[in-house]
Amino acid sequence: MLSVVGAVEEAGFSVSIMAPPEGPLAEVCALRGLHLVPLLTKDFSGKTLPQSNRREYIAAQLAHLRPDLVHANSLAMARLVGPVAQELGLKSIGHLRDIIKLSRRAIDDIACNTRILAVSQATRDYHLAAGLPAEKTHVLYNGVDLYEFMPRRSGGELHCALHLPPEAVLIGSIGQIGLRKGQDTLLTAASLLAAELPEVHYVIIGRRWSDKEESRRFEADLHTVAQRIGNVHFLGVREDVPRILNELTLLVHPARQEPLGRVLLEAAASGLPIVATDVGGTREIFGIQPDADLHTATETALLVPPDNPDAMAAMIAALVRDPELRTRLGASARKRAEEAFDARQAAKNLVEHYRVVV
Repeated sequence: MLSVVGAVEEAGFSVSIMAPPEGPLAEVCALRGLHLVPLLTKDFSGKTLPQSNRREYIAAQLAHLRPDLVHANSLAMARLVGPVAQELGLKSIGHLRDIIKLSRRAIDDIACNTRILAVSQATRDYHLAAGLPAEKTHVLYNGVDLYEFMPRRSGGELHCALHLPPEAVLIGSIGQIGLRKGQDTLLTAASLLAAELPEVHYVIIGRRWSDKEESRRFEADLHTVAQRIGNVHFLGVREDVPRILNELTLLVHPARQEPLGRVLLEAAASGLPIVATDVGGTREIFGIQPDADLHTATETALLVPPDNPDAMAAMIAALVRDPELRTRLGASARKRAEEAFDARQAAKNLVEHYRVVV
């Protein structure tokens, strides 16, 4: 959202952001001079308010503001805002950034929005099959800042920070720690390669956000496996991901589902060779046709089936051993990012949707 606000304002729109009054987003809004409308979703104890109370609060704020357009920037907000905007006679856009199973009631709520945007064709197809109206639902790809994320010569800072020799191979995986992101598949692949490729180290960036017991157990199991492998480094949340990507030899994205992986866009823009699971909108990122054979579709990235550590290990080994293939894939990925995912063009495309709706 923050990446497109400037372009939206330049196009003549006045932007207000409804968000929690405290937290990282509120801090950024204050620094950038953006008008923040408080959004309260939790009570004083930190417990999430019932849906009806959240809708009542949003309705009161929107009734006061009377905006020309409401952009609900997530699936959850699209569901909350849709019926409210419809009842108030306001035009609204619901933005779908997830591929998750929805109830019939949730589908009906989202369908109340004037227009619906999906981050990939795969995301659109999934929700159309569940009942969203096709005539309202459009694909709008996310963009990536091609200047923030670009090929750069590695400075070796990460090797130094991890006390590794310059010749160590760094394989990165970036994303929230959780079952959906599939870090367990990567570590299983790493264990298969441990004796064969002892010079390879694995860097896991991200943290667990869910407090569910299954999520805690998933993270604990990852650390247990990592200790057994030895060459695994958990770096937590980092603010220097653009620089870290330039330090990696390749990126592995083992997700079990991915509407349109942001880290894949960033890694592609950084010119990294990539091994990723063939899920969600990943083929769209790399321009691989839906019916293409993965054994031959190697122009921009190497894709493997999800939950297949043997196939992942084979692709990792192939890239580690073939610097020419890494160079070719990295250059092709960067070109693909430039052609299809420039953040400036994504912002212009969003503005066009705004103009159509208002």
